[in-house]
Amino acid sequence: MFDKSTYIKRRIALKSKGLKGVGLILGNAESPMNYRDNTYHYRQDSSFLYFFGLNFPGLAGVVDFDSGEEFIFGDDVDIEDIIWMGPQVALAENALKAGITSTAPFAKLFDVVKVAKEKGRTIHFLPPYRGDNKMLLEKLLGISSLTVNGQASLDFIKAVIAVREIKEKQEVDEIAKACATGYQMHVTAMKMAHAGTWEQKIAGTIEGVALAGGGMPSFPIILSQNGETLHNHDHSQTLKEGRLMLCDAGAESLLHYASDFTRTSPVGGKFTQKQREIYEVVLAANNHATALTKPGVTYLSVHLAAAEVIAAGLKDLGLMKGDVKEAVAAGAHAMFFPHGLGHMMGLDVHDMEDLGQIHVGYDDEVQPVDQFGTAYLRLGKRLKPGYVITNEPGCYFIPALIDKWQAEGINKDFINFDKANEYRDFGGIRLEDDLLVTETGSEIIGERVPITPDEVEQIIQKG
Repeated sequence: MFDKSTYIKRRIALKSKGLKGVGLILGNAESPMNYRDNTYHYRQDSSFLYFFGLNFPGLAGVVDFDSGEEFIFGDDVDIEDIIWMGPQVALAENALKAGITSTAPFAKLFDVVKVAKEKGRTIHFLPPYRGDNKMLLEKLLGISSLTVNGQASLDFIKAVIAVREIKEKQEVDEIAKACATGYQMHVTAMKMAHAGTWEQKIAGTIEGVALAGGGMPSFPIILSQNGETLHNHDHSQTLKEGRLMLCDAGAESLLHYASDFTRTSPVGGKFTQKQREIYEVVLAANNHATALTKPGVTYLSVHLAAAEVIAAGLKDLGLMKGDVKEAVAAGAHAMFFPHGLGHMMGLDVHDMEDLGQIHVGYDDEVQPVDQFGTAYLRLGKRLKPGYVITNEPGCYFIPALIDKWQAEGINKDFINFDKANEYRDFGGIRLEDDLLVTETGSEIIGERVPITPDEVEQIIQKG
């Protein structure tokens, strides 16, 4: 945990957003793998962690926006728990670490909510993403678990986002720790990128690097020589000479702050000419996006600028044609770059996505673009100092997508399909860094994971 003053200040900031009524922030329970007592590695809800800091199950936090009172509800352990878990700190003592002086058994939460409902007070809650919390809210509020997400408080969601989106220095320091572990994960993967190596061996090894760093992977590891599948969690293949291995992976720090990097490595340690050419295009887009990232610009504009770099590079290689700006405006680049440039990052690798990506990445000024490819951009709004974001352009050759667009004549004025078909077995390249938006621009957090073609080749060759 951070110092208790951190959590006190965060709740004060939340209470300053003009809400009335009661705010309910539920922690997570244990989640069974295959029977009740055999659970997945525990992960606390990120909003609960942010405002209360306590990283164990069976808790709920309440903030009374009218009186200013704050509570934590939970149960102390009994002797049977102690036998299996050892001595445990009392709830009241743990709550003090977060600056909370009022605690009560979890069952009392029902009484507090009942009284608030009887008085006609507004009860704000965040959209639940776990089934047990959906059922808990059904019991607390009488709202069907099937429809409860749609009745979450939009004002509460926006207030929480407004507080959480600007990262404190100590949060950036935690993200830097996660980035340091992520650096080791990716260098390890590069060293293992040799023909005959099972993908699962590499994925399992770098997952171990994350665990040894004190946290766990910040999301399921994406690692495959079929990198044209954007989120490829299949690790069943054996690497082959001449293929590209795409690795998208990150770690959590001890306090659950995330990193998220992607690198693409030539199996065996030598890019072919065709691979290096595409790699250089993606790297140019990545570097250009970093240079453009600064307060006051929309990330939508940075995304489109990166898309223009990719389109221009592919035009030089004969894969695209026509006016580059017109091609990007038409969405022609998206056959090769069918996703967004990046997203917010913090306590969640896609920070606060459980609160609704539309609210995290967009606002009244900047709304999502309803066009294939750009529609998947998770962050489009104007950047502010203190944002932590990812920058992850890519270029992919997806046979099914090439076939569809060619058959339907989609963007035929901008795409050379004959040339594109020569790359059907290419795979994909993505290059991702984590950026902090500063007062004047942006900076890569921590030491940059090796990214130039020569650096990557050298690491692989040295093994």
